[in-house]
Amino acid sequence: MPRQAERGRPGSAELDVLIIGAGFSGLGVAALLDRAGLRSFLVLEAADDLGGTWRDNTYPGCGCDIPSPLYSFSFDQRAGWTRLFAGQAEILDYLRDVARRRGLLDRIRYGAKVVEARWSGRHWEVTTAAGERYTARFVVSAVGPLHHPAIPDLPGVAQFRGAVFHSATWDHGVDLTGKRIAVLGTGASAIQFVPAIAGRAAAVTVYQRTPPWILPKADRAFTERQRWLARRLPPYRWYVRARLFWTHEKRARGFVGDPAAMATTARYARRLLERQVTDPELRARLTPDYAIGCKRLLISSDWYPALTRPDVEVRDGGVKEVRPGSVVGTDGVEVPADVLIYATGFDAHHTVTRMSITGRDGLSLAEAWRDGDQAYLGTTVAGFPNLFVMVGPNTALGHNSQIFMIEAQARYVVACVRRMRRRGSLEVRAEVQRAFNEWLRGRMAHTVWQTGGCRSWYQDPRSGRITVLWPDTAVAFWRRLRRVRMSDYLLDGA
Repeated sequence: MPRQAERGRPGSAELDVLIIGAGFSGLGVAALLDRAGLRSFLVLEAADDLGGTWRDNTYPGCGCDIPSPLYSFSFDQRAGWTRLFAGQAEILDYLRDVARRRGLLDRIRYGAKVVEARWSGRHWEVTTAAGERYTARFVVSAVGPLHHPAIPDLPGVAQFRGAVFHSATWDHGVDLTGKRIAVLGTGASAIQFVPAIAGRAAAVTVYQRTPPWILPKADRAFTERQRWLARRLPPYRWYVRARLFWTHEKRARGFVGDPAAMATTARYARRLLERQVTDPELRARLTPDYAIGCKRLLISSDWYPALTRPDVEVRDGGVKEVRPGSVVGTDGVEVPADVLIYATGFDAHHTVTRMSITGRDGLSLAEAWRDGDQAYLGTTVAGFPNLFVMVGPNTALGHNSQIFMIEAQARYVVACVRRMRRRGSLEVRAEVQRAFNEWLRGRMAHTVWQTGGCRSWYQDPRSGRITVLWPDTAVAFWRRLRRVRMSDYLLDGA
C-alpha cells in the first residue's frame, strides 16, 4: 500500500494547493506542480489506493478503448506496454509507477473523503468525512465524472435472492459458473464483460434499450522488436504516439463538423455486424436507428459473437421488476436469474456537487449549476475563486485520448498557480464564462450529439444540453488552454 502523506496534515501550515482525487487528473496536476517546483500541495483520496476509475473497475475484460501509448501522459510515456489496448491492471500499474517514480506517494492521504470546501475570502477551508480540516489557497477537484455508478430503482430488487452488483463494483466473491445472469445495459462495460463471462455462466440474458454502434477492436500484442525500440529509443515512442494521435484526431470532423464524414465509419460498423451476426432477425435488433457517433462509439471484436451464442439471449427493452428468482422485462416476459449485473453507466453530472462547495458570497456550486454544469474552458467557475475543476463541463472527448485533455488542463492549472502564487486570488469573470458557454451551445448545435436523433448520458438531465463533451478537436482545446489570459479573470490582491 502506498505510504500515507506526511506533509500537510490537519493543523499544519496553509498549503498552496489541495487536490481532491488521485486518479489520472489528480496525479497529472500533482506531477506537473512538482516538476514546476511548486511543492506545497497535498492529494486527498477517499479510497485506500490511487487510480480512480482504473482502481474501481475490475470487471472481467475491463480495458481501454484508446491505444495505450496515447492513453498516458506525454511527460511520462511508458516503454513497456504489452498491448496496443491495455487492460485495467496494466493501466493501474502505470499510474502507480508514475506516482512512485515522481515521488508523489508521500503526498497522498488515503481515506480522506472530502465533504466540504468553503472559500473564506482568502483561502479554502476543506473538511473530510473523518473531521480533518485543511486550508489551501487553491483547490483542484479531480474526482472524475465516471465515479458514481448510476443504478436504476427497480421494484422488487430488495427481495432478489441472488447477488446484485454494478459493473464498477464487481463482486469477485460471486462464482458465476453455472449461474443464470441478467445484464442490464449494452454500454462500454457490458461489451467487455459479457464476452468474458459467456460460456462460464449457464445463461446470460442481456437487456438492451438501445443497440450501440460497434467497430472492430484491432488489438494486438506488441512484438519484442517494438518493445525494444520503445525502451531504447524515446523518439520512437514519440513517433508511435504522434501517429496514433493524428489518426484519432482526424475523426473529430465527423463528430463536430461534418456528419457525412462518418459515412465510412458507419460502413465499417455495418460490415462488422453483417459479418458476425448471420441471423437477420437478431441483426435487425442490433442495428442502431440513430446516427453513428450520437451515443458513445464502442469498439469490440467479440461482442457480436458473444450475442450469437446459444446460451446468450438479447431482450429488447429494460427491466420492469425483479422477483426473488427472476427478472421481468418491460415486455412482460419473466426470465429466471441467479445474478443481476447493472451495466448502466455513471452519474456524470453530479460528481463534483456531491461535495458541498461554497464560493464567494455563500454561493454553493450546486446552486450555481442548478440548471446544468458550466465553467470557463471546463476548468474555472465564476463565483469560485482559486477553484479548478479537472475533466469539468464540456471537456470529454468522443474521438481521442482524454489524457491529452487532462494534461492540457493540468498545465493550465499550474500556470495559474504560478502566476498567482504570491498575489491573492483569481476568479473567472462572469461575462467571460457566459460568452464561452454561448459559443459552446452554438458549436454544439451542429454536432452529431445534438442532431443524431438519440438520447445519451452526454445530455444534462436538468437542461437537456450536452454538457459532457467538447465540441471541437483536441488540438483546439489545447490551443485555448495554452496560455492564461489574465484579462479573463478578476484578480484580488494583485
